[in-house]
Amino acid sequence: MTLTIRDVEVAGRPGLHVRIAAGRIVEIGPGLPRGGEELDGCGGALIPGLCDHHIHLFGLAAQAVSVPVEDALTPAGFAARIAEAAAARPPGAWIRVTGYHETLAGELNRADLDRLAPRHPLRVQHQTGSLWILNSLALAALGEGDDPPGLERETGRLWRGDAWLRSRVRESPPPLAPIGSRLAACGITAVTDASVTMDAEGAERLAEAHRAGHLPQRLTLMSGSPLEAPADGAFAVGPVKVLLDDHSLPDLDDFVARIAAARVQRRPVAVHCVTAGELALALAAFETAGSRVGDRIEHGGVIPAEAIDALKRLKLTVVTQPAFIHDRGDRYAAEVAPQDRPDLYRLKSLLDAGVPVAASSDAPYATSDPWAGIAAAVARRSRGGVDLGAAERVDAARALSLYLDAPSAPGRVARRVVPGALADLCLLDAPLAQALRAPSAARVRATVVGGVRVHG
Repeated sequence: MTLTIRDVEVAGRPGLHVRIAAGRIVEIGPGLPRGGEELDGCGGALIPGLCDHHIHLFGLAAQAVSVPVEDALTPAGFAARIAEAAAARPPGAWIRVTGYHETLAGELNRADLDRLAPRHPLRVQHQTGSLWILNSLALAALGEGDDPPGLERETGRLWRGDAWLRSRVRESPPPLAPIGSRLAACGITAVTDASVTMDAEGAERLAEAHRAGHLPQRLTLMSGSPLEAPADGAFAVGPVKVLLDDHSLPDLDDFVARIAAARVQRRPVAVHCVTAGELALALAAFETAGSRVGDRIEHGGVIPAEAIDALKRLKLTVVTQPAFIHDRGDRYAAEVAPQDRPDLYRLKSLLDAGVPVAASSDAPYATSDPWAGIAAAVARRSRGGVDLGAAERVDAARALSLYLDAPSAPGRVARRVVPGALADLCLLDAPLAQALRAPSAARVRATVVGGVRVHG
């Protein structure tokens, strides 16, 4: 079956037609004959489908059935969200809350949550995704024995315990089809799941969702342990993920051993680095173990100027999240000293230095909409209007390009709409220059993966 997309702008040239067959672009020109399925582009730009190079698909699906509190604004508003959720559920039913931060209602503990939800097991996830706070009913429901190292039963705090928590709660997994549809509506044709807890069972669930068309995007999966790609290519295996936390950093020898283990698997390494301390340790480990093209720094939340040369010399790619500047910028402005703010989620200085950079969402910990990330990369302005790192701004075309690289080579291999390329495409409702004046997912008219329309 063929698909011809008519009257589109390709690489700045208007009035072109693009013919697709067997999942690839086979011809581009102004006068292609009619035949097969056709889609009228109405003069809009046809660009490569966008790639989210760092996302958490199960977390994003779970967020859809959770109680979000990012915008609750006050302690009373936070309490009201939980009360509303409790009123809608029978006693004993779980309540899952996401997006909490201490600026909302302070350092929560088990007793605080007992007062907020005395009849329901309640778990509240910190905005960073690294911490859960559980009330007494939640702890009782989880049972005792085989507690993970990060569980503090007295306070109800659970650090980095997602896999253990998931195994104990045993809820039916939320559907993935709404996530696939939401991403397709943004023009996303490929994602890299960056979950360190990914295992064979989770990978197979994602593979089945892809085979069924519920997750039409091409999938690349990171993991903290060995992972095998299926024969049918339902997903590709990505880097080995190394998760760092400032409060429990591994020693250098242990870190170097993890890199060596990844090399045995013939996989690059992706290191979670939000703080300057985490980045310093990561750089030291790569200096000792040796880095390879494809090794990545995830987030780059704080990158001191003196670290930029090391990133370039080690050929490390930075996969960052521009939307954090908008979504969390007001908190950064309140908590980060003015002289340190230029180090936050750098873009332009890295690109100017020749450091490979790609963009992503880190959803559900920020919006999954890449166009919001593009707008944030251009503006570098918080939700409340505070400018953060104006020198790190990039223009909209450069910001878009950070989402257009190959999933296997973010920051290094750009994808193009050319004959022979995979037909993973995003059709906009206007020429590209016009669409980028106000980046928005509303501009996406259609999304195509492997020559098949999955949106529009």
